[in-house]
Amino acid sequence: MSVVKTSKYNWFMLGLATVTSTFAMAIQFACLPVLFDEISKDLGLSLVQVGAIWGAASLAGIFVSLIAGLLGDHFNLRYVLGVTVLLVGITGALRGFSTSYLMLALTVFSFGIVRSILPINITKMIFLWFKGERLGLANGVMSVGMGIGLMLASAISATVLSPWLGGWRNVLFLYGGVTVAISLVWFIFGREPEQRDATHRSTGLKQTFQVISRLVRNKYLWLLALTLMLRMGSVSGMTGYLPLYLRGEGWAAASADSTLAAFFAISALSAIPLTSLSDRLGSRKAILIPALLVTAAAFLILPAAGEVMVWALVIAAGIFMDAFMAITTTTLLETEGIGMAHAGTALGLVFTIAMIGGVVSPPLGNSLARISPGAPFIFWGSLSAAALVISLFLKETGKKRS
Repeated sequence: MSVVKTSKYNWFMLGLATVTSTFAMAIQFACLPVLFDEISKDLGLSLVQVGAIWGAASLAGIFVSLIAGLLGDHFNLRYVLGVTVLLVGITGALRGFSTSYLMLALTVFSFGIVRSILPINITKMIFLWFKGERLGLANGVMSVGMGIGLMLASAISATVLSPWLGGWRNVLFLYGGVTVAISLVWFIFGREPEQRDATHRSTGLKQTFQVISRLVRNKYLWLLALTLMLRMGSVSGMTGYLPLYLRGEGWAAASADSTLAAFFAISALSAIPLTSLSDRLGSRKAILIPALLVTAAAFLILPAAGEVMVWALVIAAGIFMDAFMAITTTTLLETEGIGMAHAGTALGLVFTIAMIGGVVSPPLGNSLARISPGAPFIFWGSLSAAALVISLFLKETGKKRS
């Protein structure tokens, strides 16, 4: 492949990764919170059970994130991603066959297993095609796709598609079918850049354990992982509970869902400007720290806010959501000691730890609603505040290009 064709093909691969983020990672995942009201009535679920279901996908990530990273480091990403997207489509559709709490929990957990392979390996694919000065921007573009998917899922899944298609089950079937179609594009058109040959891949079990041993001794990897764990717990808990909370406060279903959609929409709109700003400033922490500060304040204030203020707080917190994830992963890939060959393994380690927040936070936060409907937001705001404290000790990586 010539240099010109390679230069053009990286944008095609970024587009494919972005579409995959929109449908396979975001829409299939974010449709559940707005469908929970219908699902819980159909299956007779309690609020704590709803929180447990929401955390089940993240629970799966704890077990497979490291394996996902190793897959990306050892095998051709074209096939890893093609097979994974196919399985995400199939398992996502299987959730629609659930007839009980246990069956829904198992299908969501199965969906979470294969979905957890995607963010790590899509991020590594982008790293391979865009390593260098455009890495932050490329991660920002992919985050826009994620944000658009989260917004669409929140805006149309329950209030538009469910009535049109005849219920929540058919919504899940539709999303699963679209995802399966995207997997075919990966098999046919997906590829890695030519410069990634066998010398860039880890080989041998002994070497793999040596790589893991070296990575776990990197203190900045742990700081990033703990920051992301608390941040993920905070945002995951809030997004799973917000529509139910607002409906319980007397909001119309469409308004409650639209609030969450606005959270994701502003996130998509701001991802590229914020990641680009981070590149221009030569600073990652200049975005990460304000993101955690604003999120913590917004969630802590939200229970006492009126309708207009709720919208303002949710939008303020949403500004940083996708950009935060993009800049966090960029920071990890730029951290000294994390090279191209082991980027997947490093991402797998970080996501393994981070997923703990997504597992524990939703059911624990939802259980606090017995004290007060607004109490869960105090808990989730405190998690972001704790993440803020840890982030102060992160090493700045953006200065390498300033």
